Amino acid sequence: MKKLKIKKKIKIVVLLMLLIAPTVSFGWGTTGHRVIGEVAQHHLSKKAKKELKKLIGMESLSLWANWADFIKSDTTHTWDHASKWHYVNIKGGLSKENFIAELQKQTGENLYTQIKALSIELKDKSLSIEKRQIALRFLIHFIGDLHQPLHVGREEDLGGNKIKVTWFDKEMNLHSLWDNTLVEFQNYSYTEYANSLDIANESDVKYWQDSSLEDWFYESYVLATKVYASVPADGKLGYKYNYIFQNDLNMQLLKGGIRLAKILNVALN
Repeated sequence: MKKLKIKKKIKIVVLLMLLIAPTVSFGWGTTGHRVIGEVAQHHLSKKAKKELKKLIGMESLSLWANWADFIKSDTTHTWDHASKWHYVNIKGGLSKENFIAELQKQTGENLYTQIKALSIELKDKSLSIEKRQIALRFLIHFIGDLHQPLHVGREEDLGGNKIKVTWFDKEMNLHSLWDNTLVEFQNYSYTEYANSLDIANESDVKYWQDSSLEDWFYESYVLATKVYASVPADGKLGYKYNYIFQNDLNMQLLKGGIRLAKILNVALN
């Protein structure tokens, strides 16, 4: 009994360390991913909520939204192989038909193939609770990554990581701007942000959820093209850039949460 209490305390300490870890430029950043998890929480079916309780008790989706990024700092290197799961690179200028064909040709491990594989794992009740929990944690994060447009970017610039910009007076790369800075610029807590966004009507929710996974990837691909095209020659960005992309940003966060709920409702049915 004493050993179990010690293990529980260690787990709590590790979790707290992860929660206060500094934001690293990997996906939407801490706030963006939690917004998506919080929105999804509001759209879960009764059956999904029941199954989630068996997997993670009373923990929220937002709690685990950044786990897939935090484990990149694991000194045991257990999950080093999962770094390539966070994105997919496809050349620019493709029609929707050609994009989807190119996406479906992907045979290696990437964001597209892993969302499909992890959805199957989460659904499979013959697997251990631990394995399904891991699949859940990755899925919460990866549906978020999918809706960050530069995670469906181009290989030559590493999804905008090689494109230098200046946000007001701060130098950074384009990917980091979309991961963290643009979200944080809206100046909301993740719960405030989620509640302000989550006002879509039922027909919009149904439309966003009924489209295919490939459709979701193509939306991000199209938005990524707009993002690439909107970097000025001097790379200086500020209020005007926020004005241009604020609606796109908000829609991607909202759709990410709505669609995460769809993935979980199907897998946990």
